[in-house]
Amino acid sequence: MRMETSTKKKIILVGDKVLISPEKDQEKSSHGLYLPPGVKEKEKVQSGYIVKVGPGYPVVNPNFVDQEPWSTTPKEPVKYIPLQVEEGDYAIFLRDAAIEIEYEGQQYLIVQQSSLLMLIRRSSFPEIGL
Repeated sequence: MRMETSTKKKIILVGDKVLISPEKDQEKSSHGLYLPPGVKEKEKVQSGYIVKVGPGYPVVNPNFVDQEPWSTTPKEPVKYIPLQVEEGDYAIFLRDAAIEIEYEGQQYLIVQQSSLLMLIRRSSFPEIGL
């Protein structure tokens, strides 16, 4: 699931954050009973698809720390340890750790990678059909 925007705005996530399109809450239980609105809010986990991924965990460049401000040697860009998450993954995460936002009329959640409990990646399990 790719996030296409009609405008020229570009979403840039910071650090280890991921943008998730939450799965729509079900109004009925598996037995056909209608669920009151508060039931889903009491659950501790939620799921959805990863739409956008941040660059990862920043790593300090030791050469940059000791460099004098007037030095003319080129400064290396910030390095990142990449995240395990990829766009299109299906994630199960802690509901309390999610921050809800609305962007161009759509509801999204911003979650840190450390709050993700499990990922399902379609390309990882071709033999079982996931």
